[in-house]
Amino acid sequence: MSIKNECGLYTMCLVQDEDKILLINRPDKLGFPGYLGPGGKVDFPESLTEGAVRELREETGLIAKPEDLIFKGIDEYVVPKTNYRYMVFNYLVKNFEGELLSNPPEGELHWVDIDDAINLPMQSWFKRRLPLFFAKGTFEISVVWDEDSKSSIEDKLRMLG
Repeated sequence: MSIKNECGLYTMCLVQDEDKILLINRPDKLGFPGYLGPGGKVDFPESLTEGAVRELREETGLIAKPEDLIFKGIDEYVVPKTNYRYMVFNYLVKNFEGELLSNPPEGELHWVDIDDAINLPMQSWFKRRLPLFFAKGTFEISVVWDEDSKSSIEDKLRMLG
């Protein structure tokens, strides 16, 4: 028996320039406060990489080509109570052009030393994911979420390749 479910597709595109990465410091009023990478929902019918490139441009002003994105992994959250699967496709980009937005919509933009970034205030899910962008191969994070207790039932991290 197949259970009908909904799936939300999202991207995160971390920008690296030498030993620095670009992070957004999101204010409390926008949700998910603290430092994180640019990203957001993939619009239908755009591809995953087109969504990542668009979100990067909209949130930072930087322009990357889909072929310059380095796929790093998938981070998914499955909520059995609502039959919803939230999937984030994660990319790293080192080739880009453009100027940073002077008034970005998601929060202040900061170039941060890669080694110092983990010490900034950030959501636990991003803190977990951040080092994986720089690890060899790709990653898969799979979390089964209990909506009632607001906690994970199952949590897996696999390094692939």
